[in-house]
Amino acid sequence: MSDGNNMSGNQQNGRSAEIARKTNETDIRLAFALDGTGISEIETDVPFLNHMLDLFAKHGQFDLRLNAKGDVDIDDHHTVEDIGICLGQTVRQALGDKKGIKRYANVFVPMDEALAQVAIDISNRPHLEYRAEFPSAQVGSFSTEMVHEFLWKFALEARITLHVIVHYGRNTHHMIEAVFKALGRALDEASSIDPRVQGVPSTKGVL
Repeated sequence: MSDGNNMSGNQQNGRSAEIARKTNETDIRLAFALDGTGISEIETDVPFLNHMLDLFAKHGQFDLRLNAKGDVDIDDHHTVEDIGICLGQTVRQALGDKKGIKRYANVFVPMDEALAQVAIDISNRPHLEYRAEFPSAQVGSFSTEMVHEFLWKFALEARITLHVIVHYGRNTHHMIEAVFKALGRALDEASSIDPRVQGVPSTKGVL
């Protein structure tokens, strides 16, 4: 990956991008490919997020390489937030000119007793609509309020409209896991190329 706080796309090798971002709070290096095979190499100081991002990559058929270190001696906030920022930026870059994409997706994923729904519009209008209430404030050492923080920063930097609804569930781990699986599958569908689409899928002629 390149050094510094920068990002590069590589359309010749598929829709992909990478970023290196270093601040006084976090040091992150991330590479992302939309047209992958679900391979992930993830190492952060937040084990639960590692698990969720692995699910995201696997179910979205993305390739994701991530190494992140942060000030987790304070808490997970900065690390989770900055990973969301970096992932969103690489997704936006990997999408390129958005020509031929389906643009929209709506995915339901069950995880045992839990059911999550994620709807996406690759709109260039960032918005997060979040409807999720978890039975527990934490899963292990991971604070469940960080799910919203991650998703909001991801949607903002990817410049997508993102609706997340957890319809029901009893186990907090299952509920969050369903969200990340649905996120991967919805992004995969919305970003996939439809040969019937000429140019960008918008009457405005631009996204």
